[in-house]
Amino acid sequence: MEVLLLKCGEIVLKGLNRKAFEDRLLGNIKRRLKHVTPCEVAMRQSIIYVWVEDDSKTDAVLDVVRKIFGIASICRAAVCEKTLEAMQQTAETALAGHIAGAKTFKVETKRGDKRFPMTSIEVSQHIGGEINHKYAHLKPDMHTPDLTIHFEIRDEHAFVHAGPEPGAGGMPVGTNGRAALLLSGGIDSPVAGYMMAKRGLELVGIHFFSYPYTSERAKEKVVELAEIMNPYTGRMPLLVVPFTKIQEAIRDNCPQEIFTLIMRRFMMRIAQKLAEQNQCGALITGESLGQVASQTMPSMAVTGAVCSLPVFRPLIGMDKEEIVQIARKTGTFETSILPYEDCCTVFTPKHPNTKPKLPKILEAEAALDVENLIEEAVSNIEIIITGKRKKDE
Repeated sequence: MEVLLLKCGEIVLKGLNRKAFEDRLLGNIKRRLKHVTPCEVAMRQSIIYVWVEDDSKTDAVLDVVRKIFGIASICRAAVCEKTLEAMQQTAETALAGHIAGAKTFKVETKRGDKRFPMTSIEVSQHIGGEINHKYAHLKPDMHTPDLTIHFEIRDEHAFVHAGPEPGAGGMPVGTNGRAALLLSGGIDSPVAGYMMAKRGLELVGIHFFSYPYTSERAKEKVVELAEIMNPYTGRMPLLVVPFTKIQEAIRDNCPQEIFTLIMRRFMMRIAQKLAEQNQCGALITGESLGQVASQTMPSMAVTGAVCSLPVFRPLIGMDKEEIVQIARKTGTFETSILPYEDCCTVFTPKHPNTKPKLPKILEAEAALDVENLIEEAVSNIEIIITGKRKKDE
């Protein structure tokens, strides 16, 4: 029989509020796994045990828990009685493939149950000696072995595995509140959402849609990005904001070189309004310093000036290759590069202003009915609950 041993990350450092973090993590795990197969999930001594009722589903369960924030490492372990004979036999059976392919090995033991009559070192020495005697091709190596056989002796059972693999790390989603992610169809914003979800934020996506300048397929691309993010972020509502009328008003009334800046100021105003309506305490953008004209320091000062909520920019000091690496890891990259334009590419000025002055921006905005444009856009949003469609199929 197999069980997954999930070791918690930084939440073990929490104080009196630690249980709240643990409960949230357990809830996240149970909620994600209920769509896969029945599992028993329990925590003891800061270790989460996931007992999979159907062994054939263990790989599927493992794939899900790899993407749950708050888990530092994962061990796929065999379960046995707490006797030397049972532990050795289980190791030889469960790790037969590892043993056959290794030339050197060592044994490590953790004795969580202090009532067990032998120390950790004694257990390792005894079973290690027996394995060394039985398998002529295996040589002991305490420093750089090909295979480390791990035994964990807990209160009710002993567990045998070949070592942990990294978990997703971070904090359980929902433990640090909720924030609104400005989600475009590009590479950067999904990565920004991933990084802030890793810090425990529950996300609400906001996408600005400029039909007919951008197609329905462009909107579907963003929905697909949100779906791909769901295994990490949990189910994320996506608020699609009609943005065409605002962009046309800016085009018709404002200087071309500051079009993008005024457009982004509208986005931030609308995002803050929607964030407050959805109990979000911050905004998240995929901005990286100097990457494009609207992401210079003066430009971000101008666009951020309309917000009273904090604006998190987790990519601010990253270069494009670093961002792309995370996008590939999370699976969003291939969808992000599909050739469907988003609203940020509509009416792009040939010579954008990279050092804007706020008084000039305010002067240009005076020609616009800002409040009514915002109210009309907010009152006509489309709400898409991502993560639901694939589970219902």
